[in-house]
Amino acid sequence: MNDTTLRPAESSAGRSAAAFFVRYGLVIALVVMELGFAIVEPLVLSPGNLLNVLQQTTYIAVFAAAQMVVILTRGFDLSLGTCVSSVSVASALVMTSMVAADPGNLPSALAMGILTGLGLGVAVGLFNGFCISVLNVNAFVTTLGSFNICFGIATTISDGRPVFDVPKEFSELMYSGTILGVPAPVIIAVAVLAALHLLLNGTVFGRSLYIIGGNPRAATLAGLPSRRYLVLAYVLCSVLAAVGALMLTARTGSGEPNLGGNVTLQSIAAAVIGGVSLRGGVGSTYAAVLGAVFVTALSNCMGLARIDGYIQQIILGCVIIAAIFVDRLRTGAR
Repeated sequence: MNDTTLRPAESSAGRSAAAFFVRYGLVIALVVMELGFAIVEPLVLSPGNLLNVLQQTTYIAVFAAAQMVVILTRGFDLSLGTCVSSVSVASALVMTSMVAADPGNLPSALAMGILTGLGLGVAVGLFNGFCISVLNVNAFVTTLGSFNICFGIATTISDGRPVFDVPKEFSELMYSGTILGVPAPVIIAVAVLAALHLLLNGTVFGRSLYIIGGNPRAATLAGLPSRRYLVLAYVLCSVLAAVGALMLTARTGSGEPNLGGNVTLQSIAAAVIGGVSLRGGVGSTYAAVLGAVFVTALSNCMGLARIDGYIQQIILGCVIIAAIFVDRLRTGAR
């Protein structure tokens, strides 16, 4: 009888422990990781390095948030990295050509460069969303195809070479400038992420994405315009990627056809590690930011510890698999 009465309490305690681990495990892991690497390399916890991690996180956080939007709908975007590259090259070409034609037309050149980048993001998102939602093409196939399309655009219009001579005012606007001592990338990232948080939690569209991803049948029965919202989700993802691309372009001072690099892997990794479920319907801006902090800090720590780049990719892959396991644990804990 005593065993029988204890089992519910033990089960409840086990669920509580699992829920606590799922909720705060990543924060604990982040602290333990930083302290562990600090033993090997004390520079890990230096103020300068921590500030560097914060600035690096702003870019990954924006890309992770972009990926999170479509993961909420049970999708993902493999084209995000090459979308970044094509936006970087296109916006840089517009700015440099307009300034070369009329040096006194700098404000218009900057505005047109930014609008070109955002417009290209909208176009990529519309293409992905239309193919996935209207034509019912698998998200993997669609975004893999647009991955190659965007890569082709970036390399063709740039002849495979970086676009130099991007106006320094553009870099000052989105990278080196500060407001009250706060770097421009941090201000832009916070503004973008705050707006996304409000959109997802304070609008019908945002709340509908959770329903569409969590229970597609319920979304259909509720009369939600699922196809339209799915298209808008991919547009939002690509626009956020375009914002991140403009930030990176300002940082490098040139349009780079290979700027996207590992952005796709890093964005998916950050979102999943932060707690965005690949099953759809579960995730938040906070989760994307937390995952971005962890991925950035992990990369930074491994770099300072002089771990080989190929080994770093292996470790990141293992972390992603562990995050998916935790996602399953999270589902059981709810």
